[in-house]
Amino acid sequence: MDYVNLGESGLKVSRACLGAMNFGTSQNAPCNEAQAKRIIDAFLGQGHNFIDTANVYQAGQSEVIVGHAIKEKRHSVILATKARGPQGSGPNDMGTSRLHLNRALDESLKRLDTDYIDLYQMHAWDPDTPIEETMATLDSFVQAGKVRYIGCSNYTGSQIVEAQWAASRQKGTPFIALQPRYSLLARDIEADVLPACQRHGLGMLVYSPLAGGMLTGKYKQGEEPAADTRFGRRNRAGVMGTLNDRNFEIVNAVEQAAGEIGATASAVSIAWCLTRRGVTSVIIGPRTLQQQEECLEGYELELSEMLVKGLSDASRPAGRR
Repeated sequence: MDYVNLGESGLKVSRACLGAMNFGTSQNAPCNEAQAKRIIDAFLGQGHNFIDTANVYQAGQSEVIVGHAIKEKRHSVILATKARGPQGSGPNDMGTSRLHLNRALDESLKRLDTDYIDLYQMHAWDPDTPIEETMATLDSFVQAGKVRYIGCSNYTGSQIVEAQWAASRQKGTPFIALQPRYSLLARDIEADVLPACQRHGLGMLVYSPLAGGMLTGKYKQGEEPAADTRFGRRNRAGVMGTLNDRNFEIVNAVEQAAGEIGATASAVSIAWCLTRRGVTSVIIGPRTLQQQEECLEGYELELSEMLVKGLSDASRPAGRR
């Protein structure tokens, strides 16, 4: 098993990270608790140690399920969760203020049935709270032993810099990780966010490496998405923005590369992400054991330099050399 340090820390994580966004106890959840437990057990049984959830996933049900599944093996799991999203209808029931984060952390600890969180991440920037307040609050969690490390998700390059500077000024705890969207179809972080992470010591846990399933090849150019797919459940305007000619050209390049080496398009897409400088772990969000096994093939796949270059050239954002 390949474990790597997360950012400029001593925390060692597997390159595969299991995203628990689909796990829920309600009838409408994409993956029920029994199936989620099988997925988690299989993931950990193969030696991977990194699980990511959030307090807003399935209205908190995801944290409950993850807590149940890892209860007897908590010491061997690197557990990450997030806060920032709404936890009620009141004016202080969301954001990254001291008041809200203290409430949110305590509730996450209860749902996860644990005394500490290994990586506590801010789910998005909060323009209504001074970053100094947020970073001081997170540092207090670390000092109290409730949190081991802190990170952020969906921050811009300048927001990362502001957060790290605030921690430094206060002689507090800096972020060690960023969780951004990244795939062959979404490479915008390379211009600004990725350099900021590298400059300020953040590892990257990238999510949506399959671009919502488009890079699996399940969507066909000129055809309506099936009703039971992710894009089939979304509004047409939003879907058409993704199912465009440019993106299908990239999908075709992935499928061609996969055919050349006898791999799946999913595995090739994940393997490409792992070749990118600064990427620590790649998050997958399976709903079934089969989906998980198909994705995990990507972590064992080694792409040739020629294939990596071909995919990188085919997916290079417009205007970038």
